[in-house]
Amino acid sequence: MARDDEVMPGRVATRLIHAGAFLTHSIDEVRFPDGSTGTLELITHPGASAVVPLLSEPAADDPHVLLIRQYRYATGGWLYEIPAGKLDAGDTPLACAHRELKEETGCTAAQMQHLTTFWTTPGFTNEQIHIYLATGLTRGEATPMADEFLEVVTMPMSRALAMVQQGEISDAKTVIGLLYAAGFALGG
Repeated sequence: MARDDEVMPGRVATRLIHAGAFLTHSIDEVRFPDGSTGTLELITHPGASAVVPLLSEPAADDPHVLLIRQYRYATGGWLYEIPAGKLDAGDTPLACAHRELKEETGCTAAQMQHLTTFWTTPGFTNEQIHIYLATGLTRGEATPMADEFLEVVTMPMSRALAMVQQGEISDAKTVIGLLYAAGFALGG
């Protein structure tokens, strides 16, 4: 319940700078909690889902995880990542997770457990990523999009965690997903 003297923060006005295929960039006039106003840039994003796919049972001593090694133009090279993609109109995060797992690895999952949801960069975007743990995998044919250059890589979870620790895996959603899975879902 708001106090009588409390100001409701939020958008006062917005000016669209660019509307792309799935991102918009605006400059918003914002009322802050103290009543003052200011200008902030905002990137609006539909959100995404990402999947930590386990090829072996979670109870295994060192379950095998399926990662992708993907070319990322913005980083100037290749990154190890968990499969992920943006939510399409009308998508649920769970449906998106199943679709992206199938598209990028060819796998389908018998079970999909929600691990966590996080804000990627709340200083300038409203993007959230929903992370799932996929088990009971059936392998199939990957069908990446034309602009996705990737290869599927399998490794023990211990190796993936060592790569996080050594900075070889530096993609935020992948770091969060692997650490969350190892620390909470797998009883680490």
